[in-house]
Amino acid sequence: MSRTSRLVDDRSAGVPHPHRRLASPRPSLTAWLGAAALFLVGALPAAAQDNDPLAKLDARSRYQVELTIDSAETLGIPTRPLLLKAMEGIAKRAANPQIVTEVKRKFALLRTARAALGPVDENELDAATSVLDAGAKPDQLAEFRVRQKDRSDVSAFAIWADFIKRGVPKDEAFSAINKLWHDGADDATFQNLWKNVQADILQGLNPGTALQNRIRQGPTRVPGGPGKPPEGSP
Repeated sequence: MSRTSRLVDDRSAGVPHPHRRLASPRPSLTAWLGAAALFLVGALPAAAQDNDPLAKLDARSRYQVELTIDSAETLGIPTRPLLLKAMEGIAKRAANPQIVTEVKRKFALLRTARAALGPVDENELDAATSVLDAGAKPDQLAEFRVRQKDRSDVSAFAIWADFIKRGVPKDEAFSAINKLWHDGADDATFQNLWKNVQADILQGLNPGTALQNRIRQGPTRVPGGPGKPPEGSP
């Protein structure tokens, strides 16, 4: 059985991945993480039936993808995000060379994120790659390396990446998220800020101005849940 097949089998059997630290899902992140689960459910069926998610790749491309996965495992970097990236490309009928390129690029982002953050769990590391992919700098990401015990930065990273994608200047997005993070903001506070900024942008306000206004007002936690998570989250 190939390594990629075992990854699929482990997930379906509930076996934890060796590089992944399992934790109880945070209520405020349930919807956000659900997006990843929905993608996985959509991408897996055809591949999982054959127990070989990379079966549709040509031999050369498959070898390069599996070599990249092996390299990640050697470095202690979670391999599941790489497999999912390959499966995403297969599901979208991308050209094999493009799939290989994207998997290698994902690996590079994972390495950079791990160097900046240190040993964090798979969800945090994967969320950090989205921030880097959006255009944030590694040294900005490193500001989140020190955190309180058991505190997750997944929600902060998802919203940070989304702000950049919506047109908020990169340095302004970093400053806002970084300040809230070091002030001890929780997931609900981050997601309330995101909802308010998104609403202002939809009303026609400049993205940077929308964020600055909301930060000056002091984003607060609103009872009733976090609402819909940022679009395009991992």
